[in-house]
Amino acid sequence: MQSKTGDVESGRDAAALYPNMLESPQLRWAFIRKVYAIILAQLLLTAGVASAIFLTKPMRHFVAKTKLGFAIYIVVLVLPLILICPLRAYHKRHPVNFVLLGLFTVTMAFGLGFSCAFMKEKIILEAAILTSVVVVALTLYTFWAVKRGRDFSFLGPFLFASLLVILVFALIQIFFPLGKLSLMIFGCLVSIIFAGFIVYDTNNLIKRFSYDEYIWAAVSLYLDIINLFLGLLYAFGAGEG
Repeated sequence: MQSKTGDVESGRDAAALYPNMLESPQLRWAFIRKVYAIILAQLLLTAGVASAIFLTKPMRHFVAKTKLGFAIYIVVLVLPLILICPLRAYHKRHPVNFVLLGLFTVTMAFGLGFSCAFMKEKIILEAAILTSVVVVALTLYTFWAVKRGRDFSFLGPFLFASLLVILVFALIQIFFPLGKLSLMIFGCLVSIIFAGFIVYDTNNLIKRFSYDEYIWAAVSLYLDIINLFLGLLYAFGAGEG
């Protein structure tokens, strides 16, 4: 007859997210649900603001056709880079972390909306659908692989190096535009790299983020999803052109 202790341990192993899991699976699952709830709220807010900008024709014309609009667009792109610094510093301090998260998400939403102003409806829809499919597929795959003992921490150095490459590529594109083919290549590279980041950050969500890092875990995956979408947007946009 199996002991009561053995039954408890057997149930714990069955619920574990990865082999030899030492922490409580229930607590880790609660943390994961909290992070994905925050990400969902961020994505809904982003989609709402971006859609409102895109569907307002005077706003689209202002951003895409006027110098002032383009200047504001550049400022809006820079704002999240500024806000992410205090967000990183105070991501464990409630309620400041939620206030900063809200401001960060709104600025990202405006930046995404202004980026979409340069694109056709068909391209945005294609990028959104493919982004959704890729995010769901990679998330399910990562949970499945981690459950079977895989660890994706080794991706960290490669992804960091790849991120530096695309940043340099972006600077070159700004000062020395290389044409639509290079923009398509850039979009494809961004898409591949941030697909890798989704796997890497999901692995960290399952194994490494502590319970009080829910804001930073959500921000990491949110940025992966948005940048994947933007990469696909640039790739499809250049291909359409």
